[in-house]
Amino acid sequence: MTRNRNALVLGATGGIGGEVARRLKARGWTVRALHRDAARVAAGNRGQTGFTWLQGDAMRSEDVVAAARGVSLIVHAVNPPGYRNWGELVLPMLDSTLAAARETGARILLPGTVYNYGPDAFPDVDETSPQHPVTRKGAIRVEMERRLRVAATSGEAKVLIVRAGDFFGPEAANNWFSQGLVKPGRPVTAVTAPGMRGIGHQWAYLPDVAETMVQLVEREESLEALSTFHMNGHWDGDGTRMIEVIRRVVGQPDLKVRAFPWWLLGLASPFVPLFRELQEMRYLWETPVHMNNARLLAVLGTEPHTPLDEAVRTTLVGLGCLAERSPSPALLTPS
Repeated sequence: MTRNRNALVLGATGGIGGEVARRLKARGWTVRALHRDAARVAAGNRGQTGFTWLQGDAMRSEDVVAAARGVSLIVHAVNPPGYRNWGELVLPMLDSTLAAARETGARILLPGTVYNYGPDAFPDVDETSPQHPVTRKGAIRVEMERRLRVAATSGEAKVLIVRAGDFFGPEAANNWFSQGLVKPGRPVTAVTAPGMRGIGHQWAYLPDVAETMVQLVEREESLEALSTFHMNGHWDGDGTRMIEVIRRVVGQPDLKVRAFPWWLLGLASPFVPLFRELQEMRYLWETPVHMNNARLLAVLGTEPHTPLDEAVRTTLVGLGCLAERSPSPALLTPS
């Protein structure tokens, strides 16, 4: 039986959800997007042309089940805005998606993170590495994957998880590049460095992540009931490569580099949820974390990969940090 090409995207107004949805649409998929204010978002036309916007709440399983009828894929890319109420909202939203997958037989696509892992899994992390998180958010991510694993191994759902490093890109939402290294909407006059020289760091360009996910989705015959993959993305071996590329792209080889004010996050974190979440992730900047993509390469042959200079330039233009406009990159396929 031919698999239908209908998808439901939860979180289509966000960074990864929106990017995956646009790429699915460009490949001929019919894309539905659930939103609590569907009419307003549809009227705003925020780059999601051609989507069918459905009114509903990801917290209500009946809304997600109704929206998912007739689809073969549910993209679960929905998160509470600004990291607020993560503990209260994230798992119920996932349970809504699981209920829809059980009823429809659709595969769930979850954008994964490195938060699942603690220092005992570093520096080289693959899909089988132990998951002993050291943060509250990491513990929630582990529980999310546990629920998905139970559903997949019991035959109740099919699951695809793709993990990558720190996102950056012109449409990326909360991320270290736009909230740590540079200031959106302003010319780049300095770069703030969260890490230390000599400590490697894993980056992931959002369009590459989305392209990888879509290519995997379209290889359904190669996927198991529970399939998990890691992306190599852009590896910054000594923690200075990203800064040097920013300098090169903005044409300022002597651009000032400042240390990230971790002390300030510590003082403000009790009052600002975003600062609290960033503070929790400090350990990922204090030790190298490198992701092994051998399993991904075995399926795709090659990983979608935009050259770093091009990715950084597109990101800075999209953030309003570069005045000149570059042509939007075409949807990428591996060369």
